[in-house]
Amino acid sequence: MYSLRYFIKLAYNGKNYHGWQIQPDAISVQEKINTAISTILRQKINIVGAGRTDAGVHASEMFAHFDFDLPLNDNFTYKLNAILPDDIVIINTQQVHEDAHARFDAVSRSYEYKIWLGRNPFLLETSWQLHHQNLNIELMNKAAIILYEYEDFECFSKVKTDVNTFNCTVTNAEWVLNGNELTFHISANRFLRNMVRAIVGTLIEVGLGKITTDDFKKIIESKNRSNAGVSVPAKGLFLTKVTYDYI
Repeated sequence: MYSLRYFIKLAYNGKNYHGWQIQPDAISVQEKINTAISTILRQKINIVGAGRTDAGVHASEMFAHFDFDLPLNDNFTYKLNAILPDDIVIINTQQVHEDAHARFDAVSRSYEYKIWLGRNPFLLETSWQLHHQNLNIELMNKAAIILYEYEDFECFSKVKTDVNTFNCTVTNAEWVLNGNELTFHISANRFLRNMVRAIVGTLIEVGLGKITTDDFKKIIESKNRSNAGVSVPAKGLFLTKVTYDYI
């Protein structure tokens, strides 16, 4: 029978999950949604996500697609949210053309990394809290702009990763300070595993005066992960936008 393809737009708090992708011995966002949709539609459904977020990483906008033989009821999204955990929310569901692909058709992705300068008990799960650190944000932004000059970001990639290329095109990278909240915004056509957290960790070293902007360039050119900074905690990272030509 001819299948219809559907996109779901969703958001989730990643604290309780071992990332997006299904794991053999750990709970994942993908598994929870697969189970919920399969329960409602009464057949096994496997969704395909726009990407993979690591353990503890959040998403305020994520997309996934799945196929089903029949039109969905108007209350499908409501039913889905009713049986999903409270930390996963389906924003909407829509039918797309049969060749639409949540992962391969995404033309850009955007992330934010949130740092709270000081202590805030209400943001412990969704930000990295730094106290007694004097950051030179202007210098961090000068270093961030350097990302536009390069395409190979192997130095910021997880060492053991199965990719054909380390090339990414960064279209936006900047730090924005709003009161005590310091947010790093970054957009690119694609991202490597651990890339954003490694970039943030290295830019923090620039802000602390541990390395210079020239050092930052040399780290990128070295293509060596051990030369870059530490990966900052996952809890401050959010996937915030996935862009398609047809949505």
